Amino acid sequence: MLDFRELLESDHVTVFDGAMGTMLYSKGVYINRSYDELNLTNPDLVREVHAEYVRAGAEVIETNTFTATAHKLQQYGLEGRLRDINIAAARLAREASCERCYVAGAIGPLGLRIEPYGPTSFDEAKEMFKQQAEALLEGGVDLFLLETFSDISEARQAIRAVRELSDLPIIAQMTIQLDGNTSFGTTPEVFTARLDEWGADVIGLNCGVGPATVLGAVERMRLVTSKKLSAQPNAGLPRDVQGRQFYMCSPEYMAKYAKRIIQAGVRFIGGCCGTMPAHIKLISDAVRPLSPRQTGFTGRLTGTVRVEENRPEELPVKPLAERSNWGRRLARGEFLTTVEVLPPKGCDPSKTLESIRLLKGAGVNAVNIPDGPRAQTRMSAQSTAVLVEREIGLETVLHYCCRDRNLLGMMSDLLGAAALGLRNLLLITGDPPKMGPYPDATAVFDIDSIGLTNMVNKLNHGLDLGNNPTGTPTSFCIGVGVNPGAVNLDEEIKRFEWKVEAGAEFAITQPVFDLEQLQDFLRRIEHLRIPVIAGIWPLVSYRNAEFLHNEVPGVRVTPSIMERMRVASERGKDAARDEGLAIARETLLEVRDSIQGVQVSAPFNNVRYALEVFSALPEFSQTTEATTALLS
Repeated sequence: MLDFRELLESDHVTVFDGAMGTMLYSKGVYINRSYDELNLTNPDLVREVHAEYVRAGAEVIETNTFTATAHKLQQYGLEGRLRDINIAAARLAREASCERCYVAGAIGPLGLRIEPYGPTSFDEAKEMFKQQAEALLEGGVDLFLLETFSDISEARQAIRAVRELSDLPIIAQMTIQLDGNTSFGTTPEVFTARLDEWGADVIGLNCGVGPATVLGAVERMRLVTSKKLSAQPNAGLPRDVQGRQFYMCSPEYMAKYAKRIIQAGVRFIGGCCGTMPAHIKLISDAVRPLSPRQTGFTGRLTGTVRVEENRPEELPVKPLAERSNWGRRLARGEFLTTVEVLPPKGCDPSKTLESIRLLKGAGVNAVNIPDGPRAQTRMSAQSTAVLVEREIGLETVLHYCCRDRNLLGMMSDLLGAAALGLRNLLLITGDPPKMGPYPDATAVFDIDSIGLTNMVNKLNHGLDLGNNPTGTPTSFCIGVGVNPGAVNLDEEIKRFEWKVEAGAEFAITQPVFDLEQLQDFLRRIEHLRIPVIAGIWPLVSYRNAEFLHNEVPGVRVTPSIMERMRVASERGKDAARDEGLAIARETLLEVRDSIQGVQVSAPFNNVRYALEVFSALPEFSQTTEATTALLS
């Protein structure tokens, strides 16, 4: 055989194998197993699958290591076997090929979010990929296949990892959706140009969609690179048949499209999910007459199309003071007042709106609308916020969490919120469903609050997740949550730094009872220089204090406050309520000079009680009589 780099210089059309997972499943291995572990526990089965693809005509065999990275193996308690699994996989593929095929070390995504959409840094991701690549090299692979990547930045770290270890050829493959773009919205033109720039030897597509969609994307990719292209489509889209997933594309259909894909300029062809040896056999037979003769491709083989990727830092954003009244006060350094009011439980918002009218009359700057706190079912926060702004004329700070929506849903929601006139956001990860009345409900968590902050920051620059223009930029004031009482405060501060780097412009804390804890936290984040708004919760009883201290993460009610509430509660509900109110007012006055605002929570949605806290502020003294009248 030619060295694989010599193969890259030729016009030969090379056939890859098909799906490993589909084959293992068809042979009775259930999906709750680690397929990578089979390299150690059932090597004969893995070798058998490889051999079937070799007999079908495959010229490149991929190692059974798509999920053999530390993070994914950890789910099965196998992270300690990473090296053994990858080495064994490479050797099994080599044995099955009988030296007639090239062995490609398969590396898939890490299964976690990396910056800017998650807490894993670029360098950490690179090191995870490097750990797997080292073992595959030790096993003796001929090349590396980086496959099924949606995030172009993650693919870059995989390329970096391999390049630090070896000069073996790299095939880098992205996965797209039916619109031809990745799930992050990155177009074929952009990711092809970037992978070319970052040093991939072959650029391609695999998984996600069937051959027809892949063909359309390949035709666009060909125009922006002179590198060889690869394609490994699924056997169509899966269909549910009596509870089982089936891929419906026949071997004949896949072979027909393989010819078209090759004529579009692809030189490495194979299959992904649903593709079996029968498919590869007909694909191999179909492409043999096209290699190495003229394939009929008539497109441009050089990068004649200029690809310009928009970057947030290069695009202007509306100044904070011009986005909303809330933003104007933030920019001027004014002290902000806001009350947190839960959305209504049903579809009738009248009582909630009636209570919020009190806030406007009292002179509160905004109302905070939580997004399904503690995984409770209520009217959507976004709908409530729109009703408040339109019917009352009081600005809202809309809480928006990552729990319930995937990336596409978030993008749609945020663009819709901008169109409806909402301007102030508090971006949070969200409480898990198990905390609420429907513990069997599933959470999405495509990204966390750091990634969500990046997403909103991009929208403010007129870009979507894939850096594609969205038209008129949004004008959101970007807020984030922060927890001065976090168990691991170092980690909390590090995450807060990432949020600020991602674009956060203000922060709201968890309810504060321990003032020393808050002051220590503020000292440690002085370098970040963004406004901090303190959460204040007026306690109503000793039980309320116990609940917050023991069941709300990051909230510490000091022993002295606990004792005050215990003693007051013994005197009755009214005494406990008065003591809780006194504590809240004292807290407000003590933190006033250290922060830029307060968010007072309304216990049990009692807005009147929350309003009484503000009477401690001198600027509210002028409205005391009006407020008292409203509360009477």
